[in-house]
Amino acid sequence: MMEPVSVDIGTTQQLPADPLPFARSYQLEALEKALKQNTIVFLETGSGKTLIATMLLRSYAHLLRKPSRFIAVFLVPEVFLVRQQAGVVRMHTDLNVGMYWGDMGIDFWHAATWKQEIDKHEVLVMTHQILLNGLRQGYFKLDLIKVLIFDECHHARGNHPYACIMTEFYHRELRSGHHDLPRIFGMTASLIKSKGANSESYYRQQICELENIMNSKVYTCASETVLAEFIPSPAAEFLVYEPMKIPDGIYACLEEELANLKAKHELLLKQLDLNEPAAESVRGKISKVHSTLMFCSGELGVWLAFQAARFLSHYDTDSDFIAWGKVDVSGKTIVKNFCRDASLVISNCFSAECCIGDDIEADVGAGLITAKVLCLIKTLLQYRDLKDIRCIVFVERVITAVVLESLLTELLPKHSGWKTKYMAGNNSGLQSQTRQKQNEIVEEFRKGMVNIIVATSILEEGLDVQSCNLVIRFDPPFSVSSFIQSRGRARMQNSDYLLMVEREDSTTHSRLENYLSSSEIMRRESLRRSATSCSPPQSELYEDEFYSVEGTGAVVTLSSSVSLIHFYCSRLPSDGYFKPAPRCIIDKEKETCTLHLPKSSPIQNICVQGNIKNLKQKACLEACKQLHLIGALTDNLVPDIVVEEAAAQEDGNERYDDEQPIYLPPELASQGPRNLKTKYYCYLIELNQKFDYDVPVHDIVLVVRTELESDVLSSMGFELEVERGLLAVSLRYIGDIYLDQVPVLLCRMFQIMLFEVLIHREVNRLEEVLKGLELGTGVVMDYFLLPAIRSRSQPSIDWEPISSVLFSYKNDDHFNCSSKGNAHVVHTKGGPLCTCLLQNSLVCTPHNGRVYCITGASEHLNGRSLLKLRDGGASTYKEHFAKQYCSLIIHRTKAESKNARVDLPPELCDIILSPVSISTLYSYTFIPSIMHRLESLLIAVNLKKMHSDHCTQNVDIPAMKVLEAITTKKCQEKFHLESLETLGDSFLKYAASQQLFKLYQNHHEGLLSMKKERIISNAALCRRGCDHKLPGFIRNESFDPKLWMVPGDKCGSDLLSEEPLSECRKIFVRGRRKVKGKTVADVVEALIGAYLSTGGEVLALFFMDWIGIKVDFMIVPYERHFQLQAEKFVNVRYLESLLNYSFRDPSLLVEALTHGSYMLPEIPSCYQRLEFLGDAVLDYLITMHLYKEYPGMSPGLLTDLRSASVNNDCYAQAAVKGGLHKHILYTSQDLHKHIVETVEIFQKSSLGSTFGWESETSFPKVLGDVIESLAGAILVDSGYNKEIVFQSIRPLLEPLITPETVRLHPARELNELIQKQHFDYKKSVVSNGRNASIEIVVGANGVIFKHTATAADKKTAKKLASKEVLKSLKESNFASSSTPSKID
Repeated sequence: MMEPVSVDIGTTQQLPADPLPFARSYQLEALEKALKQNTIVFLETGSGKTLIATMLLRSYAHLLRKPSRFIAVFLVPEVFLVRQQAGVVRMHTDLNVGMYWGDMGIDFWHAATWKQEIDKHEVLVMTHQILLNGLRQGYFKLDLIKVLIFDECHHARGNHPYACIMTEFYHRELRSGHHDLPRIFGMTASLIKSKGANSESYYRQQICELENIMNSKVYTCASETVLAEFIPSPAAEFLVYEPMKIPDGIYACLEEELANLKAKHELLLKQLDLNEPAAESVRGKISKVHSTLMFCSGELGVWLAFQAARFLSHYDTDSDFIAWGKVDVSGKTIVKNFCRDASLVISNCFSAECCIGDDIEADVGAGLITAKVLCLIKTLLQYRDLKDIRCIVFVERVITAVVLESLLTELLPKHSGWKTKYMAGNNSGLQSQTRQKQNEIVEEFRKGMVNIIVATSILEEGLDVQSCNLVIRFDPPFSVSSFIQSRGRARMQNSDYLLMVEREDSTTHSRLENYLSSSEIMRRESLRRSATSCSPPQSELYEDEFYSVEGTGAVVTLSSSVSLIHFYCSRLPSDGYFKPAPRCIIDKEKETCTLHLPKSSPIQNICVQGNIKNLKQKACLEACKQLHLIGALTDNLVPDIVVEEAAAQEDGNERYDDEQPIYLPPELASQGPRNLKTKYYCYLIELNQKFDYDVPVHDIVLVVRTELESDVLSSMGFELEVERGLLAVSLRYIGDIYLDQVPVLLCRMFQIMLFEVLIHREVNRLEEVLKGLELGTGVVMDYFLLPAIRSRSQPSIDWEPISSVLFSYKNDDHFNCSSKGNAHVVHTKGGPLCTCLLQNSLVCTPHNGRVYCITGASEHLNGRSLLKLRDGGASTYKEHFAKQYCSLIIHRTKAESKNARVDLPPELCDIILSPVSISTLYSYTFIPSIMHRLESLLIAVNLKKMHSDHCTQNVDIPAMKVLEAITTKKCQEKFHLESLETLGDSFLKYAASQQLFKLYQNHHEGLLSMKKERIISNAALCRRGCDHKLPGFIRNESFDPKLWMVPGDKCGSDLLSEEPLSECRKIFVRGRRKVKGKTVADVVEALIGAYLSTGGEVLALFFMDWIGIKVDFMIVPYERHFQLQAEKFVNVRYLESLLNYSFRDPSLLVEALTHGSYMLPEIPSCYQRLEFLGDAVLDYLITMHLYKEYPGMSPGLLTDLRSASVNNDCYAQAAVKGGLHKHILYTSQDLHKHIVETVEIFQKSSLGSTFGWESETSFPKVLGDVIESLAGAILVDSGYNKEIVFQSIRPLLEPLITPETVRLHPARELNELIQKQHFDYKKSVVSNGRNASIEIVVGANGVIFKHTATAADKKTAKKLASKEVLKSLKESNFASSSTPSKID
């Protein structure tokens, strides 16, 4: 016998109590005990046990408050108790409380997440399994927990999480001599969970075991008088009812008819094309419903059986009240039809005019209700005079709760105004109500809106319903704790607790009598044992074999190893035909156990020898150990993919700021004063109009401080679409020039004035804009756009119009410029002026703010000339304008406005610039769009340079290709990034996949896919793009000339700021705009595509390396630790002939054709890893082929070609066409059946190609997978020779798609049509098991088009439904046939 163990642990000195002022005497006594030693508080429900726990936390608060590393943990057995108990702790303490339950996704949390929670909170309220998992995985350490509270601690038995926490961790630490363990505090209203026994020794033994396992002493109040003062203790009374069932004749008839009905529907089931597991599941559901209806008939009565059948046949399908599992749509229909037919059969047992409750005694005689139900009704009616009743009726089954609610809702309003609702948890295959619904019912019960709740055991534990004054046990409690807990629901003073029992059921009566005395026995035994020390629990409870990870403290024991292995297998890759699971084969004679793990596991077989009782556990424990040693289980003993998923989720949750800068190239801006002459480079913008117009265009000189690269000049040759046609643009270098401050200011004033007038038409702003214009020290757009003098030898700048910004009316030289006298002097708004200065001038009319270009003077018109008015009348110019503007008319001038030629009196005109020709002005209207292109090119050049700065190799690609990669579709250019993005996406996917495949040769496909996703996901690419400042380079808005920033304008310059790109390179920011994260990711892929398309894979890898994606194409041997004679499993010669490739290692061919369901141990691997690799290489090869084969594709066409070629249906059709389905190794009956069906349909179809969307059936994914896995096998076997892969697989895929044969996916075509025409669209989905039905409804201008399609998967069903709706729309002329854009 071991020595008793003291429970006085956890603190080195007595902690001061911190009681609440309203605490009761026994609560203070319990707190005092809990501060001295580990304690189980055994008190009645409603006695305030949680308040004692709260005071204990208050006493430990000084040890818990942050920045302390210690915490307290409050464990509860049910999710709904988390909020309730956390609320009490928050109400009575100032501690920071965290709440945790399974639905929060805690299974995916890792060490860092838990550390954040522990650092943030002082009390953690959680369900028990969370702490157990956390301890096993090393996320929690007992020495960090100061107080550990167990709510409803009587559950600490056997393998319950409470017991596992104590035996696997607490007692093991205690036996190791560690004393920095938490204070244990348990709470319960019953120390016994079992059905109880007559002997007090049994109670003594149970209490002793609970104390030992909890290492705690039971405290209960010694004085019953004290408890009675505070706690209502309803007297338990028996309600004895007669053993009257429904009449035997009615029952026998009903039994026979329901049995026949059951057989009929089971026969119908055989006619359905269901696999055996699915058929068995449907049979099980029918049997479950049948037994439920027979139970209701016999125990409750025919009327309630009818209500049950109606409920099961008419419930809302979406609520999923029946746990359907894998039952598909047709199976559901059979079950629901059975329920409906059963309700008709049962309804024949009573007349249609029957009204339940009019004569309840007669209802019993007719079998509508039983004597038990009658007893309940009569009992409730006895309380109808009670003013404010709150009653809970406890039942055993969910269906009983449902039908009793129906009965009481029908009957009670005839006698009272009571309202009834039911509450139920999981039971008998019927699923629980939502937690929110349950909370609503309880709240209505508290407020008196609901008077009666018919509940299963869900209301027994924990839910605080203090207003309850009547509890009726319709069905007897199944255990001592159930009895005590349900009795404790009657919280109010003078409450009643009624136990219904059949008169002749002496066994139940005797058991209930024992329950009545159980509380007193437990209290007496607890007081008797108060001075006895605890003993360690039985040795087998804590001397379990275990494996521990030294670094984290994570532990797996014999008892927990089985569940861990099952959990590990459940996270391995699976499909609709195979769910990975471990298999144990035990040889009793040899006392050995062989554990077979799925083929995707890096360890296949584990064999152990030992005691037959725990052989399976030993094998699982050994498997856990080996899986950890090779990394398949992490140091926290969770499957590696769980950690990868958690990291991926964290990546996806990373915050992205969509407010991003707009970069301005440094070639077009500068900073600092310019006191000396500065060198500028001159480039001629040559304009060649390809349309007829009487105003010709003139060339313009671009003057910049930075020499432009030849790549930019060559890329500036393009055709600009203008209002009247096409304008050819080119750019060439014509020399350099030195300018000092005066001409720089002159040039700046000229272009500001010109563009303010042309773009904004804001003449009134000119003075404000030009005011104070000087060469400052800030950042400014430092380039000029000046008129050119055409010259065959050397074009130059035309300074005359530039100087016109200095125009003055006081120029005397022009008043006598000809011999015709004063006739050439006219009066303008600004003063008298020679007509030669008025011609070819830019003027404004201040009275209306309009701008005109003067092209000549009309000498034959004067103020007395007639002016035709808009109303058809006439007036002299003088009269009209004198009336309108009180001005004197002398001469008329001919003026050009934007849209028309007009006659304009000079007295209304004010000169802006003179001379400046209309051709010059017309040419300048195109400059914003031309400069936008140049600015964009220079942005692309700077991005290219930024990459080159970090590249040791000579990396050079055309700036135009980079510009294409950073231009989105929203820019409405002739080019955009979509084709390059598609190309880059396929290469990135291949590069990442082959790298992961080589690097992690023990990782299964699911883990490889997760790692790949973390590399190529939009979130990951966006983050890398932002890290390298790519968002500022992106063009994602269509160009608006009105928003163009005029160079030199100080208003625009105020927005400019400098930003470093690297240590040696800077750029300027001219504003901010929103850029979506996906757009950044698309640009990263497009840039990869740009480097790939112009410089090959090497340059693409250089760019990826710069962006932070480290991959290489070095060949790494594929490690294979097994010998295999391939010819035994597959026809190697035939397959090599089909593929036109001879394998160096034929075992790769076997692996490529082995499905996960093929469990023979001779083949240790399935095709999933090779499929992972082959999927990527085929995608890349086909995409690259299409890109090169059709170089003139319009943007977006490559995407359509790729999506129509690279998909499972295309590959599956190719596999069937090549006969590969005959060579796949599998053992799944479902897969065999589906392949046979698919092959039959394919052979009957007239499909000539393996691409496109014409197929009307869904192909098993396995068929497409083997095309990919074969490609992967050839790639590995050939030393990663992609050309050989394409040569081998291409013949299977022929004929390949072309721009002429491609068709849009019906779903996409329909979606584009709906968006374009603004049609209404609705899609409803029903998907269960292997069947999916989708209905698509389109409203087109009031006409409804709809179609429902059913297929093996949702994608195929959606495709077929979309196809039919499209067909109907086209036949009704609501849509025209469409194909993607062809080659430009």
